[in-house]
Amino acid sequence: MSDESGAHDIRVGPFLIDVPRSIGYFGGVGVALALGLVDPPLAVFIGAAPFLVMLTHRSLPVPIRFVGEALEGAARPIGGENDGYVQLEDEQADRERARALAATVRRGEATGPSGRAQAAGRP
Repeated sequence: MSDESGAHDIRVGPFLIDVPRSIGYFGGVGVALALGLVDPPLAVFIGAAPFLVMLTHRSLPVPIRFVGEALEGAARPIGGENDGYVQLEDEQADRERARALAATVRRGEATGPSGRAQAAGRP
């Protein structure tokens, strides 16, 4: 996300897009291509890297995830360790975190000095 509130993120179906980072990433690839710094096949691969990483999403079948992990390994030098700029949102993980937080609050483990629930498991 671009900031804590996600003010610059947009949702398109199951995709969550960080607009400023996406513009920078894909715009940079376009500028490098336009200036002749990279050849078109390499620019396509670099531009496709965030989408190749999405093939590792846990909701996909194992054979597709295997191929996705192999492609992610090939693309790792391009994207480094950063989060993807276009991500497939993991709604199941969000629901699991919410259930775990609700269970913790019910047990009274996540209350602060004011008695209000504290956010647990969030960066």
